[in-house]
Amino acid sequence: MSTRIAVVTIMNVLSLTLVGHSQTRQTVSNPPYVDPVGGLTLNDAVGRALDHEPGLRASRAQIDETRGWREQAGLRPNPSLSFSQQQEPGGADNQTRVEVQWPLDLFRKAGRIHVADREVDVAQRAAADRERTLAADVRLAYGQVAVAVRTLTVTDQLLEATDRQLTLIASRVEQGATPPLDRDMVRVEVQRLEAERSLQVGVVNRRLVELKRLLGMPADTSLALQAGLEDLVRQEIASSTNPADGSTPGARPDVQEAEAKVRVAEAEVDRARREGRPDMSLFGTYMRMDAGFPQQGLSSTGSVEPIRSVFHYVSVGAMVTLPVLNRNQGAVAAAEAGKAQAAARVEAARLSAQSEVAAAQSRDAQARRALDAYSADAIALARHNLATVRQTYDLGRGTLLDVLNEQRRYLDVERAYTDLLREAYEAHETLKTALGEVR
Repeated sequence: MSTRIAVVTIMNVLSLTLVGHSQTRQTVSNPPYVDPVGGLTLNDAVGRALDHEPGLRASRAQIDETRGWREQAGLRPNPSLSFSQQQEPGGADNQTRVEVQWPLDLFRKAGRIHVADREVDVAQRAAADRERTLAADVRLAYGQVAVAVRTLTVTDQLLEATDRQLTLIASRVEQGATPPLDRDMVRVEVQRLEAERSLQVGVVNRRLVELKRLLGMPADTSLALQAGLEDLVRQEIASSTNPADGSTPGARPDVQEAEAKVRVAEAEVDRARREGRPDMSLFGTYMRMDAGFPQQGLSSTGSVEPIRSVFHYVSVGAMVTLPVLNRNQGAVAAAEAGKAQAAARVEAARLSAQSEVAAAQSRDAQARRALDAYSADAIALARHNLATVRQTYDLGRGTLLDVLNEQRRYLDVERAYTDLLREAYEAHETLKTALGEVR
């Protein structure tokens, strides 16, 4: 009788161990995926990605590139200098010519500058939108790691309790108190959980690698989260009062980028028209000519001297480009079409943003309601039910099959709760992304 009481006591201890809900507990073979002290917070993860992610650095470098083109657009064309030397073959005559030509660039500089200024604005909006999408990717990847870690933790707890149960039942089989079939059934359950756990470890490691990529970290760098999934969802929902207040889709960087492209298209139309106007270039020429004839003549003093002299010529003038046949009509028409296209894309971007916000708000609201309905009491009740079935089996009033079935039901409840936490977290983060929030 005392042996029976001891076995029941041990089984109850195992049940309490199973229902313990510590997400930071890890098996010996796994690194600590959750570290409340030295782990990476969600805000730190977003901040690190904004500082180190290579794709975002490339977008920011594009801003510097457009600024360089803006500086280039403000420069006027360089003057051109030509030099020529002519020599009479077999003779003494020669001619030296120097010519300078200076384009005035009367109307085109302002058009180039306007286009370049608008392109700088587009690059800045594009980089801001890249920050928004990168932050969204980091938040979702962080949540996926937390989901995978919680799934693994539940399996670890269940596997540990089932493995201890197998040890006890095997001991009772050796004593003849339990049929060998019970031991074999628990052994199969342990092997199933071990195989499932191995797959879950692979999922956690894969999710961690994906997160490290977004953070600009090498794949072999150690990384742990500061909080588990439940704490993460609680922190995110508690930190947001009403994410829709004061936020409009027009403030999103992608919508602003589309609007900036309209301004670029307008500047392109103006530049095309300016390039169809007349333009002028100034030029100046100096020519030195040393020429003569193979005869001799009389000088002013009456002496005989060769007929030869050096002549200097200076000329200035202007060259005007007349837009008679080519007034840049095709470029103007193409720029007008591009402007209409950009305007249509702005409308499409605004509609998409409004739709994303509306869908995300509905999803977030429903996820919060579901989370409130499926509270932690349901999890506690499922654990209590499993502990009760185990005690019933220990007292000889139930079968091991009842225990295994209840254990799987408990696992289904835990997984459903994990899915609900994941949906609540992703719905909230999707809403923040739709509203244009970065942090």
